[in-house]
Amino acid sequence: MSEQRREAFIKRDTNETKIQIAISLDGGPVNITNSILPATNQFEDHAAQYTGGQQINVQTGIGFLDHMLHALAKHSGWSILIECIGDLHIDDHHTSEDVGIALGLAFNKALGPIKGVKRFGHGFAPLDEALSRAVVDLSNRPYAVIDLGLKREKIGDLSTEMIPHILESFAQSASITIHVDCLRGFNDHHRAESAFKALAIAIREATFKTGKDDVPSTKGVLS
Repeated sequence: MSEQRREAFIKRDTNETKIQIAISLDGGPVNITNSILPATNQFEDHAAQYTGGQQINVQTGIGFLDHMLHALAKHSGWSILIECIGDLHIDDHHTSEDVGIALGLAFNKALGPIKGVKRFGHGFAPLDEALSRAVVDLSNRPYAVIDLGLKREKIGDLSTEMIPHILESFAQSASITIHVDCLRGFNDHHRAESAFKALAIAIREATFKTGKDDVPSTKGVLS
């Protein structure tokens, strides 16, 4: 019998955003039965990839956010479909924050009880002159410390002040602890992207299946 995949579907609707996420932490096929995107948007491929056993398609309406979440999914080993329709006529805040929240909820649901995984993970990722470090604890203790040192007001259509907030929102709703630091670099695009890639590497290690069925804690519980 094949091992059950860690997967989830989340639908989150507010007056500000409508979001659907299908995720598998172990790759493989994922599906959203009823897309909320306009028909003309359903086949955009700027943040899509269907290779190596992964299916990734991210459409938030914010190109740079799509790019970062594509990198996060790719290097975490996830398959993921993200659809978001947000109030971008106001600004990028609600869409960015709510996608981070919904992604954390989907991750938490897919992960399930924290048993038989490494729990801790760390990762370093360079991108040219930039280098970032991330450390993850699947702790059920939501906390985020993010220091990326971004200087530009925006990267594409994403406000740089929202980038740490997206990661904070993800950690909070995922109920995990993350520390993400950009150690060096002068190009803000490189600094941000290396940070998301480092986080992906750390998450992939933390969620790695050990083949055991124990709770990775001296307390015997993670709650």
